[in-house]
Amino acid sequence: MLPSGYERLLLGHAVAVARTDLAPSIRRALVKADGGRSTLHEYASHQPGGRPLVGRGTVYAVMLPESRVPVVVRHNQRGGLLRAIRGDRFLAPTRAPHELTMSLELRRHGVRTPEVLAYALYPPGGIVQRSDVVTREVQGSRDLAEVLLHGDGEGRAAALASAAELVAALARARARHHDLNAKNILLSAEGAFALDVDRVQLGGSARDSLDGNLARITRSLRKWRDEFGAKISEQQIADLDATARGAAARAA
Repeated sequence: MLPSGYERLLLGHAVAVARTDLAPSIRRALVKADGGRSTLHEYASHQPGGRPLVGRGTVYAVMLPESRVPVVVRHNQRGGLLRAIRGDRFLAPTRAPHELTMSLELRRHGVRTPEVLAYALYPPGGIVQRSDVVTREVQGSRDLAEVLLHGDGEGRAAALASAAELVAALARARARHHDLNAKNILLSAEGAFALDVDRVQLGGSARDSLDGNLARITRSLRKWRDEFGAKISEQQIADLDATARGAAARAA
């Protein structure tokens, strides 16, 4: 069953789910005026005003056809050892529907995460499928890893404080993010946003969610420091842990 406010588009080469007001734009991105077919990622990669962003594969910040909504289009790729074996292929219906569900649930529980506006699956009906996901762009943002590598002392301190608040918010939502790392925390003037929420599971205890997410992010911070030279000390890591636990306890 689709979430309220979304609709399904049945196309010859793809099945898409899009927020209802953006469904015509998603259709136009997938099927050109001359009848030619495209994927959402292919559409984004050919837009003159598109901005490539570095992530797990290239993602693009673009405008959808006849829309004024700034979006990010990502082609889903596997990470780690599975990337070399399966690449961008997932068992149907891929992780994209779960990402939409988690985005809606997390936002409902007060966790900042980019709004999932649409996704598309290729080929329709296949046992193994590829997928693209479209999220609203968080403009003027940088990920935590970038701030720790290149930010000044004040900026790094503010970023870590925001990250701690995000970890506390995830605990309040009883959400365990199994890939919470320094690249998956996006920082803007609004605060910290959780990315890659297809790796989130709900329903555990607040304590288990807090402990698991803190273990994951602190391990990532040490990796970025030891392997890439991120400017963060053990004391700052301990402070992030304490701040997140304090914020989670105050809300309990």
